Amino acid sequence: MERLLLMRKEIIVDDCPVLYNRPFTEESFASDWQVRTAQWWLEGEWLTGRNPGNFPGMVTSRANYFENVLLEFEARTVLPSTHDINWMWNGSWDEVKNERGLAYVAGLQGWWEGKVGFEKSPEYKLNAANPIFPFEPGRTYRIQSGSVDGHVFVFVDGVLLLEVTDPEPIDSNRYGMIGFEAYASQIQVRKPVVRQIVWTERPLSYGPEF
Repeated sequence: MERLLLMRKEIIVDDCPVLYNRPFTEESFASDWQVRTAQWWLEGEWLTGRNPGNFPGMVTSRANYFENVLLEFEARTVLPSTHDINWMWNGSWDEVKNERGLAYVAGLQGWWEGKVGFEKSPEYKLNAANPIFPFEPGRTYRIQSGSVDGHVFVFVDGVLLLEVTDPEPIDSNRYGMIGFEAYASQIQVRKPVVRQIVWTERPLSYGPEF
């Protein structure tokens, strides 16, 4: 039984209904995903994104996955690329500007200084990041990320690396696009799964120390 423990919340992963679970194939890529910017193609089971520019090179889901969602996948950089595996959920796309609209965005080895981070587009006034994760370029990581009513989290290989509370949560009943992003990087992603989050209250308190 896999448990994701957050501040005052517990998520039992197996209890979370699966909304999407299709490995990347030529068929699933064509039917389920849309290339927005940069280059995206398949190499076996890996969806590969290449973007040398300093802007979000994105592929997004054609379907929306509303409410509180957990996005699970495996990812790695493609050497000599060493940074920026990024993803989004509760998102949208601005068709006029051809860029990401309102969305939660998280990433590994990004924010120019090798940080695990989070930001809320398109205004980017809510940001959080730290440089403590010992990222290894080319290594495959299992990522679990999402939010519960604006309580955003990032787990990597089962370890909680970041959690942030958005005081003005995205309306997850209106915004449900997910996506992957290469930012001046080349990355690979496989085994995408989207779950509806089911969680329970997790009481926390200190016991006496003296």
